[in-house]
Amino acid sequence: MRGVFDIVGPIMIGPSSSHTAGAARLGLMAGKILGEPVAKAEILLHGSFARTYRGHGTDKALIGGLLGFSPEDERIRDALEIARERGLEYSFAPIDLGDAHPNTAVFVMTGVNGRQITVGGASVGGGNIEVRNIDTFQIALTGQYPSLIIVHTDKPGVIREISDVLAKHHVNIAFMRVFRRNRGQQAMMIIETDEELTEDIIQDCRSTGVIENAFAVPAI
Repeated sequence: MRGVFDIVGPIMIGPSSSHTAGAARLGLMAGKILGEPVAKAEILLHGSFARTYRGHGTDKALIGGLLGFSPEDERIRDALEIARERGLEYSFAPIDLGDAHPNTAVFVMTGVNGRQITVGGASVGGGNIEVRNIDTFQIALTGQYPSLIIVHTDKPGVIREISDVLAKHHVNIAFMRVFRRNRGQQAMMIIETDEELTEDIIQDCRSTGVIENAFAVPAI
């Protein structure tokens, strides 16, 4: 069942739940996935985002999200200036993604510590979002739950090992999905949980010896 805020939209700065609130949440989620302050971001805009991003304030919302501002934060109005003051380099460019959702943005980011990642997602209405790509993985992530993201090789036993770590820390799994390039190749496991994910949990996941990397993304 859809909630009232899925229908009427959230409290926000700006004229449109899709073009401002959703855009801010997309930027916020992309920054959380990067896991460190953003130093440089190239933002590729598809569809209506590309056509109206200046007039609807989508540019300010996307950058505000990367700065860590929530959709209702009044600083979004000045996000472009604040980004320049903080040394965040950014650019916008159009991209044609075919039949992708018209409110799609792709963030090509570098963090202050040098981490690089590409995150793509869409503002799907009512301020709601869905992250659909992390680097070359096609995924589905809404940001409604704390999320554990595991990069690993597709092989038996990995899910069990990670599930055991979460059970040890009394973390309940709400949803789990595994996305793989092909059988036996690199995969990405996304686990949405009912509890917050601490650094101890992440380190225990990394210590299993069966994964390439693990990181947590808080709910937004």
